Amino acid sequence: MKSEFPTIKTERLLLRQFVENDLENVFKGLSHPETIKYYGVNYQTLEAAKEQMTFFADLEKKETGIWWAVCSPDNLTFYGAGGLNSLSKEHQKAEIGFWLISDFWGRGLMKEVIPLICDYGFNKLGLHRIEGIVETENKNCKKAMAKLGFQHEGTMKECEIKNGKFISLDIYAKLNAIF
Repeated sequence: MKSEFPTIKTERLLLRQFVENDLENVFKGLSHPETIKYYGVNYQTLEAAKEQMTFFADLEKKETGIWWAVCSPDNLTFYGAGGLNSLSKEHQKAEIGFWLISDFWGRGLMKEVIPLICDYGFNKLGLHRIEGIVETENKNCKKAMAKLGFQHEGTMKECEIKNGKFISLDIYAKLNAIF
């Protein structure tokens, strides 16, 4: 990856590097019961949410992914986050992830963010495959993945334990069309 963090700007969105001042918004998003219902991490305190900020920074440092803060174009409103992790240069693939603060649900933001992230992954990182791992019960995310051109490849039944119960995960993938 490049040493300078890539900023992506559209008419409605700014995808930028996380900064220290984002901590409260990250906590707001990743402590909200509806946001974390199907998300892999959650935080009960502002102090604990610093772990997520470290995760974002470590991805870039270790070149195992990249996550952006998703904001309004003027950078005054923080909407959520999106990015790529589990990046494998050898296999030219990564896993996509995203979340929004609940105040901004239903505004079509992720329909704009996901293609930007995919474009970056395919055209700047040279990826061939971008995967989305979605809890089987997360019907809204599964619908969004399908609308955005990700193909459902299968279900890993009862493959993880969450809150003391086995959960199933659906695998979605999008391939770079130029290969």
